[in-house]
Amino acid sequence: MADLVLTTFDWVPETPRGYVRDLRVRWALEEAGLPYRVESTPFRERTAEHFAHQPFGQAPWLTDGDLSIFESGAILLHLGERSATLLPVDPHGRSDAIEWLFPALNSVEMASLPWSLFKFSGDTDDTSGWRLFDQFLKARLQHMEPVLAGREWLAGTFSVADILMADVLRLVDRFDGLANYPACRGYVARATARPAFAKAHADQMAHFAAAV
Repeated sequence: MADLVLTTFDWVPETPRGYVRDLRVRWALEEAGLPYRVESTPFRERTAEHFAHQPFGQAPWLTDGDLSIFESGAILLHLGERSATLLPVDPHGRSDAIEWLFPALNSVEMASLPWSLFKFSGDTDDTSGWRLFDQFLKARLQHMEPVLAGREWLAGTFSVADILMADVLRLVDRFDGLANYPACRGYVARATARPAFAKAHADQMAHFAAAV
């Protein structure tokens, strides 16, 4: 079996620590029990090699033998192909997990990320821009709430779809954006109570804390 190598930044500012997207990959690898090692790429001076692996200069990327894969969703889908722990074997469960993976990244994160950037910046005055993104996110959460009220995990059993959806919603919860959505908040709590998440989160925090 080829070595799995997760590459992330050598350092990031304190604010995004615990939320950098290599956490999603660490979490999946820990859930699946797949051996891997972590390597670093410079945050401040991004090299040509970095852009060769990740054309937008972001992190993470994963190398698996002679494969180099970027974007957290693509990486998790790849890992799901390697582990039934991450992607159900039965056709219906597998289809459900893959189906939910995409709205986690598009329908929900498309709304949550700009909302979170407003929160990060403190730019939450009653402006037309803030109202637009606040209403956009609330519309998505209003649809997710009944879905998550009726099930423990999105595809029946825990899967890559839950890693992505829980991580997307976790950022919203950081700013108390799930206060009126108890099913969404309970879902995040269930997901982040998993030992694999705790290990992944602690490892990411330690990685950045050790940076000079």
